[in-house]
Amino acid sequence: MNSPNEPLPTFDEVLLCTPQTSAEQVGLFLRRCLIPCRGGEKIYTMLYADELSYDVSCRAEELFQHLQHYNSTYRLIVLCNCEREHSYIPSLFSQYKVHMIPQRPLAEIQQYLQHHYRAPGPLGSAASVFKDNMCVGIVSSKRAGVGK
Repeated sequence: MNSPNEPLPTFDEVLLCTPQTSAEQVGLFLRRCLIPCRGGEKIYTMLYADELSYDVSCRAEELFQHLQHYNSTYRLIVLCNCEREHSYIPSLFSQYKVHMIPQRPLAEIQQYLQHHYRAPGPLGSAASVFKDNMCVGIVSSKRAGVGK
């Protein structure tokens, strides 16, 4: 948000981890992050890395240790649940740990996301069904089971 005109991360810069995430998926992600290429200075992010299985985490550590020698200027962010900070991957990177609480007001965050998620034009776009021509939307309810 410090650079409002910078694009949001692309699909290759973010890995959303679950217990079912495979070692191959993590390996491909780490290779994109740690092997230098002409792709610019991307910031790679692993979300919920604490969810990875033990075996996948071990293989990820081995690959990380091997590949980090190829690139000393990589930019990797690992986001984890603070209640699981003693899991394998968070422990591996614990020396770099930073506790993060969003510092921006909700209205400013919403404005930033509206800037990036607004469809370019209302004509013939499915985004026209959402408020203000947004190309994404969140539907929520305080009551369970109301068909949303």
